[in-house]
Amino acid sequence: MPDPQPEPVPALRIERVPYGHPDAQLLVEEVQAEYVRRYGGRDETPIDPAEFDPPQGAFFVGYLVTVEGADLPVATGAWRLRSDVEALGSRRTAEGKRMYVVGSARRAGHARTVLAHMERTAADAGAEVMILETGAPQPEGIALYESSGYVRIPGFGHYAWSEDNRCFAKRLTR
Repeated sequence: MPDPQPEPVPALRIERVPYGHPDAQLLVEEVQAEYVRRYGGRDETPIDPAEFDPPQGAFFVGYLVTVEGADLPVATGAWRLRSDVEALGSRRTAEGKRMYVVGSARRAGHARTVLAHMERTAADAGAEVMILETGAPQPEGIALYESSGYVRIPGFGHYAWSEDNRCFAKRLTR
């Protein structure tokens, strides 16, 4: 008997939403809970929700359609323009924030899809370089960034002082 074919991975539909959108806030709280598990506390980076409003930023939620036909929020990612951080010879940088995929939707390529969407939309907004900040306790995030063409850069941001701080950058193309 032949091996059964694996179920196809449902496509992720990415929507730009306001930072305060209920689905965005649901996923932000889930990623904060993940930070508590991995770091012992919430991410205390100062965030102004207006930084994610066009044209200086964007916040995205990725949805899967359930068998019942409902949209299920499973992924998030955002960026905000950051002229105060120079990377790869440019100050036209966009900082990626709040990359997250719920546990039940992991290992299906959704994080890579959201990251590529963030890069495209940031480039369309005029960013030349995407910068990201993560930590050593997030090896899967580091692996995603490195396999997506990101290179290590000096620490920046709220946690630049931390020995766990890991920062990356990638030149964007339009």
